[in-house]
Amino acid sequence: MEASTSFKQDLLLREYGRNVQDLVNYITKLEDRSERTRQSQLLINLMAKLNPQLRDTQDYQQKLWNHLYVMSGSTLDVDAPYPLSAMEYLNDKPQKMEYPIDTPKYKHYGKNVELLVQRALETEDEKEREAAIISIGKLMKTLYKSYNRENITDDVILGDIREISKGKLDMDLAYIESNNLFESNIKQQDNSSNNYQQRPQNQNNNNNPRNNKKTNRSSNPRNK
Repeated sequence: MEASTSFKQDLLLREYGRNVQDLVNYITKLEDRSERTRQSQLLINLMAKLNPQLRDTQDYQQKLWNHLYVMSGSTLDVDAPYPLSAMEYLNDKPQKMEYPIDTPKYKHYGKNVELLVQRALETEDEKEREAAIISIGKLMKTLYKSYNRENITDDVILGDIREISKGKLDMDLAYIESNNLFESNIKQQDNSSNNYQQRPQNQNNNNNPRNNKKTNRSSNPRNK
């Protein structure tokens, strides 16, 4: 039990800091009980600001007083508003973390794609809904390629959109394939920008006066 208490004290020291521990040590050495109580209440207010997440828990004030009691080595003698007990803190178990149970059916697409599909279903304008399908299809194709190296066809993407939307979102497959609507044009933009950057360099080489000097020297009859 002593080892457990020492371990919990170390955790509280890391949580509140050395300065708070020094204040606890100072309070325990005060001879006047009323002054110890007053100083302890001031320290509790400070600890509440340093540990604001405790406010979301039940009886957080009592937990702060128990923290103070543990940090004093169970020697704090004050008129506390709650019965001080180190055992309640030592036996505390961490709160169980909640995880979302609703996992996406297509994990390689993620939950956000399902949310985008749901938002597209709420769109009443046909043109906006068609634009949403195209954007979702591009995103799904990009996500699939990052998850799987194999190529995926537009009919598979469109089929997944139909299934996620329960058949409420649909487009003409031939129209999608003929216009490459599910293809991202990032690569094309990169290539065009590279070509744009290379052309001025070639022009600069032709207009470079140093290159002109070399050609003039070679054509000079004296050099021959």
